[in-house]
Amino acid sequence: MSKIAILEYEGKKYEFPIITGTENEPAIDINKLRDFTGAITLDPGYKNSGSCESKITFLDGEEGILRYRGYAIEDLADKANFIEVSYLVIFGELPTKEQLVQFENDIRKYTLVNEEMKNIIDGFPKTAHPMGVLASLTSALTAFNPKVVNVDNEKEMYEAVCKTMGKFLVIATWTYRKMMGYPLNYYDNTKGYVENFMRLMFELPTGPYAKNQVIIDALDKLFILHADHEQNCSTSTVRIVGSSHAGLFASISAGVSALWGPLHGGANQAVLEMLEAIQRDGGDAEKYMAKAKDKDDPFRLMGFGHRVYKNFDPRAKIIKRAADEVLATLGVNDPILQIAKKLEEAALVDDYFVSRKLYPNVDFYSGIIYRALGIPTEMFTVMFAIGRLPGWIAQWKEMRLNKEPIGRPRQVYVGYPLREFVATDKR
Repeated sequence: MSKIAILEYEGKKYEFPIITGTENEPAIDINKLRDFTGAITLDPGYKNSGSCESKITFLDGEEGILRYRGYAIEDLADKANFIEVSYLVIFGELPTKEQLVQFENDIRKYTLVNEEMKNIIDGFPKTAHPMGVLASLTSALTAFNPKVVNVDNEKEMYEAVCKTMGKFLVIATWTYRKMMGYPLNYYDNTKGYVENFMRLMFELPTGPYAKNQVIIDALDKLFILHADHEQNCSTSTVRIVGSSHAGLFASISAGVSALWGPLHGGANQAVLEMLEAIQRDGGDAEKYMAKAKDKDDPFRLMGFGHRVYKNFDPRAKIIKRAADEVLATLGVNDPILQIAKKLEEAALVDDYFVSRKLYPNVDFYSGIIYRALGIPTEMFTVMFAIGRLPGWIAQWKEMRLNKEPIGRPRQVYVGYPLREFVATDKR
């Protein structure tokens, strides 16, 4: 017998089916609530509302679990590369060796960005925030690729995926080159995706960029860890924009804008800004640990704890090792990073933080890595967007294939009731 939930409202009882996910997550299907009762639910921020059924990502914040398509994030970060994981997230299965080679080669077919895109980026001042530039350039790709993708045509959808993966990486690095006043670089089809990111960013006409495998491996892991994270703000934005049948580039551009916010993708930038503020105040990490524990002090430690994970962020455990390896390899002597290490060490043993499970999260460690690589704080969220791209594509594709209706939340109106119009001379 199917489970049901019973709602009693104004003396009447209504039955609603219980839907159970493959990981035994229960959900009350209130799809007919308004039809039955005339009432709606009120859930600011949708913290208790499921907007869809999805096969892409499973997240259990209480237990610290993250899986893509059923695979543990720990296994994927340890045994796969970013392109492999991108294929998994977007198409549902790990690629065979032949499929993986083909996928990377097919991405390379679309890495050349139309030269007229340079006219658009030239219109921005050097002071423009890279995320604003990235959102604009992503949207502009629609003009150079006007054909509407038929999501039911596997060949068209596959080509759209490869095109998006190829061009987005290039224009993301162009935002950095613009900010720095450097000439724009082009993808090198003889090199891998993550290695290309590094040379697109840092290779100058004055000399070749020497690759560092430890750094490439660390960034590969970071991109994997960011690939998808269930129905977060930017992902929900991509789905709701796409539900109007807006194209893939337009929907991803909207996701970039959502990610830009400091409460979402901007969190790792906020970590570095906090560390810089501590340094300007003398660099006393213990002083700021005490301030964080003082409930009357407005100071908050950025990069500790997580809105979803009520345990240790599983991504943080993985990237902590990568961060340690990068710092050891580069031999960085940076006072900002020294403050970060002191805060990390204290938080992992201090009972105040341990008892509240306020552990360093992925934003804390990713910020440390980016700082060590010499990536400006304004670029941190762009890095996040590169990693999140396959998740956005997968969610858009799933939403369209599922024929989901256009997103249209309800509201509870609390404004004035009907009022009589008053003429200007009588107001």
